Amino acid sequence: MDRHAELKQEYKDRPKNTGVYQIKNQLNGKVFVASSPNLDGMANRFAMGVKYGWFSNGNRQLEEEMKTYGPENFTFEILDQLKPSEDRQYDYREDLKALEALWVEKLQPFEAKGYNKRK
Repeated sequence: MDRHAELKQEYKDRPKNTGVYQIKNQLNGKVFVASSPNLDGMANRFAMGVKYGWFSNGNRQLEEEMKTYGPENFTFEILDQLKPSEDRQYDYREDLKALEALWVEKLQPFEAKGYNKRK
């Protein structure tokens, strides 16, 4: 195996930072709370969106306000992380849902306080 292939495999095998994050509008304090199995990837996606003036995550209200206020007025913050499992095949989906629900309950990011939708 060549060095490039080895490095690629090492990257794939390393545990991902999984957890809950928020995107915050610095002008009005509203937040969007969500979870991701890859926080580093989500942070990078957000940073690139700010740099190039676009960001899409499926939340229309957040996307519209980013266009209105400018993406430079929004920040990305990790709120909580799950501890990596020894089992590389462990499925974090249920843990992420529960952790996200706890943060949504705590922050109540609805209506005037945020971009999340009540379920």
